[in-house]
Amino acid sequence: CGHDGHTAMLLAAAQHLARHGRFDGTLNLIFQPAEEGGGGALKMMEDGLFERFPCDAIFAMHNMPGHPQGQLVFRSGPTMASSDYATVTLHGVGGHGGMPHRATDPLVAAASLVMALQTIVSRNVDPMQPAVVTVGALHAGDANNVIPASARLEISLRALDPQVRRDMERRIRDLIRLQAESFLVRAEIDWRPGYAVLVNDPEQTAQALSVARKHFPATQVVAHGPMLAGSEDFAFMLERVPGCYLFIGNGADGEPGACMVHNPAYDFNDQNIAPGAAYWIALVQDLLSPTQP
Repeated sequence: CGHDGHTAMLLAAAQHLARHGRFDGTLNLIFQPAEEGGGGALKMMEDGLFERFPCDAIFAMHNMPGHPQGQLVFRSGPTMASSDYATVTLHGVGGHGGMPHRATDPLVAAASLVMALQTIVSRNVDPMQPAVVTVGALHAGDANNVIPASARLEISLRALDPQVRRDMERRIRDLIRLQAESFLVRAEIDWRPGYAVLVNDPEQTAQALSVARKHFPATQVVAHGPMLAGSEDFAFMLERVPGCYLFIGNGADGEPGACMVHNPAYDFNDQNIAPGAAYWIALVQDLLSPTQP
């Protein structure tokens, strides 16, 4: 979703700062691999990123279709959702479709579980807190006259508050256990923690926003952007170092670059390379401005 463009922006800024930049302090430019599911941020941290390259503040930028090209979008506090995944396998006793009393049907149990899981957001989560539970796949059986021996569900959940994230996991585990018991099947859970909630530091976000307002037209700066249910592994870095994750518009409706990320028709808007690099240059020169004699 445009990581080649993000890299080009940072490389352009690096070239300019190396040739013309005047600033006090140490600037670390992080080119992180494997953001899309690989958790590259966490891997770099486990490899000693911040021990080798200490940072007092950290910033990142991602293109965002739906906003006008070049528009800089900020948000303080929780900004992007956590993501966790679970595979649930319900084990029953297979049998003939005409003799259900001699089987233990995991498919009926799975169908009931799908509906029960939808009550978590509506009945267990504070209605003022965004959260999503999705059952994206249900696999069971191959024939219309056979009760399968097992059923498998693929579940994802997202939250914008760390406590809600923990509460949802606890409630999902309880529902799976209780639903399995009520249908006399056995549940097996493969829980896979994903990315943390991305929380922008208020002070660093205010600084990043002030730089944008100083160097870009007012129409090109959004101070209070929306929260997003997508996930981003820069969240792990923000748990260690205060900072801000901002967006640059890739194109609104009718503009080039408006197609959403993770779509085959998506295309990074190359017109963003110049303003993206310009923002990084301005951020460095403002935050690390040379001390006056």
